[in-house]
Amino acid sequence: SGRETTARVAAGAVAAKVLKELGIEVHAYTKAIGPVSVPENEYNPEEIFQNPIYMPSNAYAQKASAYLEECIKNQDSSGGIIECVVTGMPVGIGDTVFEKLDANLAKAMLSIGAVKGFEIGDGFKAADTKGSINNDSFISENGQVLKQTNHSGGILGGISDGSSIILRAAIKPTPSISQPQKTVNTAGENIEIAISGRHDPVIVPRAVVVVESMAAITLTDLLMQNMTSRIEHLKNIYL
Repeated sequence: SGRETTARVAAGAVAAKVLKELGIEVHAYTKAIGPVSVPENEYNPEEIFQNPIYMPSNAYAQKASAYLEECIKNQDSSGGIIECVVTGMPVGIGDTVFEKLDANLAKAMLSIGAVKGFEIGDGFKAADTKGSINNDSFISENGQVLKQTNHSGGILGGISDGSSIILRAAIKPTPSISQPQKTVNTAGENIEIAISGRHDPVIVPRAVVVVESMAAITLTDLLMQNMTSRIEHLKNIYL
């Protein structure tokens, strides 16, 4: 399943170049490995490529590495969370019903084999808050309508609102572990199996580029669809 993502990354590289021409950038990184999560106020984007886990904090990357060493000693594995931020996205991309931007991003992320959860903006935290807190307030500044907060993660009603799009994908622990596990053989008998060979204790670092690529592909597709959403654009093509 990991090798299958090669084509996704190749297509994502092309999509990212298209987006860059439009001033749109997509950046993904490891937010958490197991219980080790980088707090937002301690993000250092320049450190993402300074550690093998792709965390925006070398200090937390060291903590995560120590946790993974414990997993290896116990012949176990860990899951984690990949966060992806899109900047420069124009307003109005997506659809209110059938082609919602957040729904398309969710489908793209959940199509990645190891992904077991998806959230955008505050995500599941929104379930534990109030409307008075979770609602994004609007203000007018220098002739522009802006949001004071971004709890919605850059998408309102299925359509991009011009602020940063923030999404997360939850990655399951590597299923191939050396601990004995229960299974059933072809004769229907209950047996135990221990998988041998070398297996990484975590999938997350290798999936960062896959999440980034799928986000870029999805955004490029919707931008191209949006080209025909206005009559003047159709006239430019056909008249």
